[in-house]
Amino acid sequence: MPESMQLYIADPQLEDHARQLADRWGFVVSAQPPAEFGLLLDEQGLSLKDFSEPKLHPVRVDFLSGSSIYRKQHGGGKGEPIVKAIGLKGHTDYHVVDATPGLGRDAFVLASVGCRVTLIERSAVVAALLEDGIRRLASADSELAGRFSLHHGNSAQVMQYWDAERVDAVFLDPMFPHKKKSALVKKEMRIFQQLVGPDDDAGDLLSPACALAHYRVAVKRPNHAGALNDTPPTMAISGKKHRFDVYITKTA
Repeated sequence: MPESMQLYIADPQLEDHARQLADRWGFVVSAQPPAEFGLLLDEQGLSLKDFSEPKLHPVRVDFLSGSSIYRKQHGGGKGEPIVKAIGLKGHTDYHVVDATPGLGRDAFVLASVGCRVTLIERSAVVAALLEDGIRRLASADSELAGRFSLHHGNSAQVMQYWDAERVDAVFLDPMFPHKKKSALVKKEMRIFQQLVGPDDDAGDLLSPACALAHYRVAVKRPNHAGALNDTPPTMAISGKKHRFDVYITKTA
Protein backbone atom coordinates (compact mmCIF):
# COMPACT_ATOMS: atom_id res chain seq x y z
CA MET A 1 0.00 0.00 0.00
CA PRO A 2 1.80 3.21 -1.14
CA GLU A 3 2.45 6.07 1.25
CA SER A 4 1.43 8.62 -1.41
CA MET A 5 -2.09 7.30 -1.40
CA GLN A 6 -5.29 8.93 -2.54
CA LEU A 7 -7.19 11.20 -0.16
CA TYR A 8 -10.88 11.33 -1.02
CA ILE A 9 -12.83 14.41 0.10
CA ALA A 10 -16.38 13.47 1.02
CA ASP A 11 -17.41 17.11 1.56
CA PRO A 12 -16.18 19.89 -0.78
CA GLN A 13 -16.12 22.26 2.22
CA LEU A 14 -13.20 20.23 3.56
CA GLU A 15 -11.02 20.85 0.52
CA ASP A 16 -8.73 23.35 2.26
CA HIS A 17 -8.15 20.91 5.10
CA ALA A 18 -7.48 18.14 2.58
CA ARG A 19 -4.93 20.28 0.74
CA GLN A 20 -3.14 20.96 4.02
CA LEU A 21 -2.98 17.24 4.76
CA ALA A 22 -1.73 16.52 1.26
CA ASP A 23 1.03 19.11 1.50
CA ARG A 24 2.09 17.90 4.95
CA TRP A 25 2.04 14.15 4.30
CA GLY A 26 2.40 13.75 0.55
CA PHE A 27 -1.10 12.47 -0.21
CA VAL A 28 -2.95 12.91 -3.51
CA VAL A 29 -6.27 14.76 -3.13
CA SER A 30 -9.19 13.42 -5.16
CA ALA A 31 -12.86 14.28 -5.54
CA GLN A 32 -13.55 10.65 -6.54
CA PRO A 33 -13.16 7.65 -4.24
CA PRO A 34 -10.32 5.26 -5.10
CA ALA A 35 -11.05 1.76 -6.37
CA GLU A 36 -9.62 0.05 -3.28
CA PHE A 37 -7.61 1.39 -0.36
CA GLY A 38 -7.41 5.09 0.35
CA LEU A 39 -7.92 7.83 2.88
CA LEU A 40 -11.30 9.39 3.55
CA LEU A 41 -11.79 12.89 4.92
CA ASP A 42 -15.31 13.62 6.14
CA GLU A 43 -16.99 15.48 9.01
CA GLN A 44 -15.76 12.79 11.43
CA GLY A 45 -12.14 13.37 10.49
CA LEU A 46 -9.50 11.36 8.65
CA SER A 47 -9.76 7.59 8.21
CA LEU A 48 -8.35 4.69 6.22
CA LYS A 49 -10.89 2.78 4.13
CA ASP A 50 -11.21 -0.09 1.71
CA PHE A 51 -13.59 1.47 -0.81
CA SER A 52 -14.02 -1.86 -2.61
CA GLU A 53 -15.98 -3.12 0.43
CA PRO A 54 -18.53 -0.39 1.30
CA LYS A 55 -19.88 -2.28 4.32
CA LEU A 56 -16.55 -2.19 6.12
CA HIS A 57 -16.17 0.62 8.62
CA PRO A 58 -13.24 2.97 8.06
CA VAL A 59 -10.29 2.76 10.43
CA ARG A 60 -9.55 5.92 12.39
CA VAL A 61 -7.79 7.02 15.57
CA ASP A 62 -10.69 7.68 17.90
CA PHE A 63 -9.81 8.95 21.36
CA LEU A 64 -13.42 10.08 21.77
CA SER A 65 -15.00 6.64 21.42
CA GLY A 66 -17.30 5.33 24.12
CA SER A 67 -14.74 2.83 25.39
CA SER A 68 -12.00 5.46 25.61
CA ILE A 69 -14.17 7.93 27.51
CA TYR A 70 -15.43 5.20 29.85
CA ARG A 71 -11.86 4.18 30.59
CA LYS A 72 -10.86 7.77 31.34
CA GLN A 73 -13.89 8.36 33.60
CA HIS A 74 -13.09 5.24 35.62
CA GLY A 75 -9.52 5.99 36.55
CA GLY A 76 -8.01 5.87 33.09
CA GLY A 77 -6.86 2.28 33.51
CA LYS A 78 -4.52 2.57 36.51
CA GLY A 79 -5.00 -1.11 37.25
CA GLU A 80 -4.21 -2.23 33.71
CA PRO A 81 -1.07 -4.32 33.10
CA ILE A 82 0.43 -1.75 30.74
CA VAL A 83 0.42 0.90 33.49
CA LYS A 84 2.19 -1.48 35.85
CA ALA A 85 4.62 -2.48 33.11
CA ILE A 86 5.83 1.04 32.36
CA GLY A 87 6.45 1.69 36.07
CA LEU A 88 4.30 4.75 36.66
CA LYS A 89 3.65 4.09 40.38
CA GLY A 90 5.43 6.58 42.60
CA HIS A 91 6.35 8.95 39.78
CA THR A 92 4.97 12.28 38.60
CA ASP A 93 5.44 13.98 35.23
CA TYR A 94 6.34 10.59 33.77
CA HIS A 95 7.47 10.71 30.14
CA VAL A 96 6.89 7.65 27.96
CA VAL A 97 7.98 7.14 24.37
CA ASP A 98 5.62 4.88 22.41
CA ALA A 99 7.83 3.75 19.55
CA THR A 100 5.16 1.62 17.85
CA PRO A 101 1.91 3.53 18.47
CA GLY A 102 -0.42 1.94 15.91
CA LEU A 103 -3.85 3.51 16.42
CA GLY A 104 -2.80 4.96 19.78
CA ARG A 105 -5.00 2.85 22.05
CA ASP A 106 -2.29 1.93 24.54
CA ALA A 107 -0.91 5.46 24.36
CA PHE A 108 -4.36 6.77 25.33
CA VAL A 109 -4.32 4.61 28.46
CA LEU A 110 -0.92 6.01 29.42
CA ALA A 111 -2.01 9.60 28.81
CA SER A 112 -5.23 9.01 30.75
CA VAL A 113 -3.30 8.04 33.88
CA GLY A 114 -1.18 11.19 33.64
CA CYS A 115 1.82 10.24 31.50
CA ARG A 116 3.23 12.51 28.85
CA VAL A 117 3.44 10.36 25.75
CA THR A 118 5.66 10.89 22.72
CA LEU A 119 4.48 8.90 19.70
CA ILE A 120 7.08 7.98 17.07
CA GLU A 121 5.53 6.69 13.83
CA ARG A 122 7.34 5.99 10.58
CA SER A 123 4.29 5.59 8.32
CA ALA A 124 3.04 8.92 7.00
CA VAL A 125 -0.49 7.50 6.76
CA VAL A 126 -0.55 6.28 10.36
CA ALA A 127 1.10 9.47 11.59
CA ALA A 128 -1.59 11.51 9.84
CA LEU A 129 -4.32 9.38 11.46
CA LEU A 130 -2.73 9.87 14.89
CA GLU A 131 -2.40 13.61 14.36
CA ASP A 132 -6.05 13.80 13.34
CA GLY A 133 -7.10 11.84 16.43
CA ILE A 134 -5.16 14.18 18.71
CA ARG A 135 -6.68 17.19 16.93
CA ARG A 136 -10.22 15.94 17.53
CA LEU A 137 -9.42 15.03 21.13
CA ALA A 138 -8.15 18.58 21.71
CA SER A 139 -11.59 19.96 20.81
CA ALA A 140 -13.09 17.99 23.71
CA ASP A 141 -10.23 17.72 26.21
CA SER A 142 -7.32 20.04 25.52
CA GLU A 143 -5.51 19.02 28.73
CA LEU A 144 -5.47 15.34 27.80
CA ALA A 145 -4.55 16.08 24.18
CA GLY A 146 -1.69 18.24 25.44
CA ARG A 147 -0.05 15.16 26.94
CA PHE A 148 0.63 13.83 23.45
CA SER A 149 3.42 14.79 21.08
CA LEU A 150 4.00 13.20 17.68
CA HIS A 151 7.21 12.56 15.74
CA HIS A 152 7.24 11.19 12.19
CA GLY A 153 10.30 9.03 11.65
CA ASN A 154 11.98 5.68 12.09
CA SER A 155 11.78 4.87 15.79
CA ALA A 156 15.14 3.11 15.97
CA GLN A 157 16.91 6.12 14.48
CA VAL A 158 14.92 8.71 16.43
CA MET A 159 15.68 6.97 19.72
CA GLN A 160 19.33 6.48 18.84
CA TYR A 161 19.84 10.20 18.17
CA TRP A 162 17.42 11.50 20.80
CA ASP A 163 18.37 14.97 21.97
CA ALA A 164 15.13 16.09 23.62
CA GLU A 165 13.97 15.82 27.24
CA ARG A 166 14.60 12.79 29.42
CA VAL A 167 12.55 9.68 28.70
CA ASP A 168 11.47 7.68 31.74
CA ALA A 169 10.13 4.62 29.90
CA VAL A 170 9.78 3.27 26.37
CA PHE A 171 6.82 1.17 25.26
CA LEU A 172 7.06 -1.23 22.32
CA ASP A 173 4.19 -3.15 20.74
CA PRO A 174 5.50 -4.47 17.41
CA MET A 175 2.92 -5.60 14.89
CA PHE A 176 2.84 -9.37 15.21
CA PRO A 177 1.78 -11.46 12.17
CA HIS A 178 -1.62 -12.97 12.93
CA LYS A 179 -2.81 -16.35 11.78
CA LYS A 180 -4.98 -16.05 8.68
CA LYS A 181 -7.97 -17.71 10.36
CA SER A 182 -7.68 -15.81 13.60
CA ALA A 183 -11.09 -14.66 14.83
CA LEU A 184 -9.36 -11.95 16.85
CA VAL A 185 -8.61 -9.86 13.79
CA LYS A 186 -11.61 -7.84 12.65
CA LYS A 187 -11.94 -7.17 8.95
CA GLU A 188 -11.47 -3.45 9.51
CA MET A 189 -8.19 -4.04 11.34
CA ARG A 190 -6.93 -6.18 8.49
CA ILE A 191 -6.92 -2.99 6.42
CA PHE A 192 -4.60 -1.41 8.95
CA GLN A 193 -2.36 -4.47 9.05
CA GLN A 194 -2.12 -4.47 5.27
CA LEU A 195 -0.95 -0.87 5.49
CA VAL A 196 1.77 -1.27 8.11
CA GLY A 197 2.60 -4.98 7.73
CA PRO A 198 4.44 -7.00 10.37
CA ASP A 199 7.34 -5.24 12.08
CA ASP A 200 10.07 -7.53 10.76
CA ASP A 201 12.72 -5.13 12.03
CA ALA A 202 11.19 -4.85 15.52
CA GLY A 203 14.35 -6.36 16.99
CA ASP A 204 16.20 -3.19 16.03
CA LEU A 205 14.14 -1.23 18.56
CA LEU A 206 15.10 -2.98 21.79
CA SER A 207 18.71 -1.83 22.08
CA PRO A 208 18.09 1.91 21.44
CA ALA A 209 14.99 1.74 23.65
CA CYS A 210 17.00 0.35 26.56
CA ALA A 211 19.68 2.98 26.00
CA LEU A 212 17.09 5.78 25.98
CA ALA A 213 14.78 4.75 28.83
CA HIS A 214 15.84 6.08 32.24
CA TYR A 215 13.89 3.44 34.17
CA ARG A 216 12.53 0.69 31.93
CA VAL A 217 11.31 -0.64 28.60
CA ALA A 218 8.00 -2.51 28.35
CA VAL A 219 7.38 -4.77 25.35
CA LYS A 220 3.86 -6.06 24.62
CA ARG A 221 3.86 -9.61 23.25
CA PRO A 222 1.22 -12.24 22.49
CA ASN A 223 1.29 -14.90 25.20
CA HIS A 224 2.46 -17.53 22.70
CA ALA A 225 5.34 -15.43 21.34
CA GLY A 226 8.93 -15.51 22.47
CA ALA A 227 10.80 -12.54 23.89
CA LEU A 228 11.79 -9.79 21.48
CA ASN A 229 15.24 -10.51 20.03
CA ASP A 230 15.23 -13.64 22.20
CA THR A 231 16.39 -11.34 24.99
CA PRO A 232 15.09 -12.48 28.39
CA PRO A 233 13.25 -9.69 30.23
CA THR A 234 13.86 -8.67 33.83
CA MET A 235 10.28 -9.67 34.58
CA ALA A 236 6.95 -10.20 32.84
CA ILE A 237 3.40 -9.11 33.61
CA SER A 238 0.79 -11.43 32.12
CA GLY A 239 -2.71 -10.67 30.87
CA LYS A 240 -5.42 -12.77 29.21
CA LYS A 241 -4.10 -12.47 25.65
CA HIS A 242 -0.83 -10.61 26.03
CA ARG A 243 2.03 -10.20 28.41
CA PHE A 244 4.37 -7.30 29.02
CA ASP A 245 8.07 -8.12 29.07
CA VAL A 246 9.83 -5.53 31.22
CA TYR A 247 13.50 -4.61 30.89
CA ILE A 248 14.75 -2.61 33.87
CA THR A 249 17.38 -0.08 32.88
CA LYS A 250 17.74 1.65 36.26
CA THR A 251 16.28 1.06 39.70
CA ALA A 252 13.93 3.88 40.63
